Amino acid sequence: MSRQRFIVTDTSWAPDLTQFPGPKYLALSRALRDAIRSGDLPANSQLPTVRDLAWRLQLTPGTVARAYQLATQEGLLAATVGRGTFVAAQSPRLGPTQPLYAERITGGATGLVDLRAPQVPDMGQGEAFRRALLEMAEDTGAGWLDYTSQTGEAGLRAEVVAWMGDRILGPVGPEDVALTHGGQNAIHVIFDCCLRGERPVVLIEDLAYPGFRYAARAARAEVVPVEIDEHGIVPQALEAACRRHGAQVLCLTTEAQNPTTGRMPVERRQAIAEIARAYDLQILEDDCYSVAVSDIPSLRALAPERVWLVGSVSKTLSAALRFGYVICPAGMGEAGRLTAQHGFFALSRPVSDLMLRLFQSGEAARIRERVQAEFAARQQILVNHIGAFDLGWQPGVPFVWLRLPLGWRASTFLRTAEARGVLVRSADEYALIHGRAPNAVRIAIAAGVSRESFVTAMRTLADLLARPPSDLLV
Repeated sequence: MSRQRFIVTDTSWAPDLTQFPGPKYLALSRALRDAIRSGDLPANSQLPTVRDLAWRLQLTPGTVARAYQLATQEGLLAATVGRGTFVAAQSPRLGPTQPLYAERITGGATGLVDLRAPQVPDMGQGEAFRRALLEMAEDTGAGWLDYTSQTGEAGLRAEVVAWMGDRILGPVGPEDVALTHGGQNAIHVIFDCCLRGERPVVLIEDLAYPGFRYAARAARAEVVPVEIDEHGIVPQALEAACRRHGAQVLCLTTEAQNPTTGRMPVERRQAIAEIARAYDLQILEDDCYSVAVSDIPSLRALAPERVWLVGSVSKTLSAALRFGYVICPAGMGEAGRLTAQHGFFALSRPVSDLMLRLFQSGEAARIRERVQAEFAARQQILVNHIGAFDLGWQPGVPFVWLRLPLGWRASTFLRTAEARGVLVRSADEYALIHGRAPNAVRIAIAAGVSRESFVTAMRTLADLLARPPSDLLV
C-alpha cells in the first residue's frame, strides 16, 4: 500500500488579510482558498499550527481554528489527528471523507472485545421478531404494492407517544410525532426542516456525539462548539455563542451526555430554554441514550414551542431495526412529517408493521425491561473493576467516561488496550478539529459478548490503569 507524501509548507507564509473585508476568520479562510487555488499552498502541504499562525498574524487561536474549520468543511483542507492540517488534493473526493461509526470487531479470530459502542444483549428479540413477521406474512389484506404514507403511520405514532409515557415531555400527541429510520436520520430531518440560508450555524457541546457535526456538515452548516461543564452546556457560553454567530439550532443531550454521562439539572435546562427563546434558537434534544427512569422535565416540556426531541429503539430494543422518531415542537408535527416525506416518503412497510405489532403486543416493553436489567448487571461489573479511578457514570446508561490517571495519554492507552485485546474510544473522537479533547476515554457496555469475556476485558483495563507506562515492563 502506497503512503501519501506530505509536504511541509514554507513557515513564512503569512497572508495579507487587509484585502479581505469582513470578520478576520472569513478573511483568513478566503486567503487560504486563494493560496490553494493559486498554487502558493500546493496539495498535501502542511499548514502551520493554529497557535503559530495566530501569533504570526496577531489573531486569536480561535479565529485561526475557525478559518481552518471552514476550509476543512469546504474540502480545501484535511485534518489528521496527531499529524496536523494539510492542503487537500485539488480534486477532492465526493461525499463524506470519514465513516460515521467504526464497524464492530468482536471475538472470532481477532480475540478482541469491542467496547467502542454499546451493544444490546440478546433478550429474545429474534424470536419476537420471527413471530411478528409470520403474522405479517399471513395478513393477506395488507397492501404491499403501493407507496407507504405518513397517514398510514398514525397508529404507530400513537404507540410512540405511549412508549415515551415515562418521560416528562409536556403535552404530546400523535400529531406531534414524525417517524424516521433511526436516530441519525432524525437529526438530518430536523436540520432539513430548521436550517435556512447559505451558511447556517449549528451549536453543539464541545464534546459531543460525532453524528451531530457530520449531519450539520451534510446540510452545509457551520458547526460551533459551546463549552460544557459537569452539568452540561454553560449558559453564559451559550449566550455568547448566540450573540456572536446567530445560530439557528442547538444540539445537546440532557439526560445522558455523550460521552461524559452527565445529567443536566432542571435549573440548567430552564436557563437554556430562556436563552433559546431570547435568540429564537431551535433545540435538538437527543434522548437516544437515556436513563431508565426520569423524573426531571425534558427541554421539550420546558420549551415545547422550539424543542425537537430525538429518540430511537437502537439502545433499548434493536439497532438493526433502524426505527426512530422525533417529538416535534407544538404545532410543528406536520412540518416534521412533510420534511421526512420529502426525504423518504414514509417508513418501509415491513419496519412500520413490525414495530406496530411489537408495541401493541407489549413485547417491545418486555424486551426493553430485560435489556435494561442486563445493562445494569454489566455496569455493576464495570464499576466493581474500575470504579476506584476517575469514572463518570449513571445507572442505566450503557457507557462510562474514564479520565485517565497520571502517566497515561489517551492515544497510548488505546494502543496498549488494543494490544491486550480491548477496544475503547478516545475523547478526541468527540471533539471538533482543533477543539478541546481531555485526557479521557469512553468505555461502552458491550452486552453482545459473553459475561466471561466482558469480565476479562474489565480486568485488563483495571490492570492497565493501575500500571501506567512508567511502571510497565519494557
